[in-house]
Amino acid sequence: MPTPAVKICGISTHDALEAAVRARAAYAGFVFFAKSPRNVTPAQAAELGARAQGRIQRVGLFVDANDAAIAEAVTAAGLDVLQLHGKESPERAAQLRARFGLPVWKAMPIASIGDVARAHAYGGAADLMLFDAKTPTDALPGGMGLSFDWSLIAHWDGPIKWGLAGGLNAENVGQALALTGAPLVDTSSGVESAPGVKDVDKIAAFCAAARMA
Repeated sequence: MPTPAVKICGISTHDALEAAVRARAAYAGFVFFAKSPRNVTPAQAAELGARAQGRIQRVGLFVDANDAAIAEAVTAAGLDVLQLHGKESPERAAQLRARFGLPVWKAMPIASIGDVARAHAYGGAADLMLFDAKTPTDALPGGMGLSFDWSLIAHWDGPIKWGLAGGLNAENVGQALALTGAPLVDTSSGVESAPGVKDVDKIAAFCAAARMA
């Protein structure tokens, strides 16, 4: 199996960004969602984006955001990818990809095989499907440290590229990769010492474990 790409999501400090770069992660995720403990302001995003440029791909995470908010973040951070983590439809994903000329990733919350089937609707509209754990309806849409039954998406052969998120950490990412064959793994709370507080040693350990799987 090829070495999976790694995304470290919810980066909000220079130390966390540098740790992701040192650990050879492919993507750094910046969260633009006020309710999240990992939220970054446009000013923070601009600093992080400038530091990341040419060293790691910059992914902006949005939850049902309007065009103006996304445009502000794209300009501030120099984003390379848009990640949609709300209830965005295939039509909305396609619209944003056309407007901003950037790859669009769509997070799909999974609790059953029926949820996996819904991913097919995004073929041709999004560039990557990110399978994540379904969270309680009154909770944040991600970053809760929850996982799902990975066998539901094992070696998924859908119409677009895909990745795995949800409760991944250095201890379980090898098992997750062995079962699913995911070409990309995404972690946030799994490399934190507290909500929103990235741990540089955990970032290093996660990336190493993913490469070894």
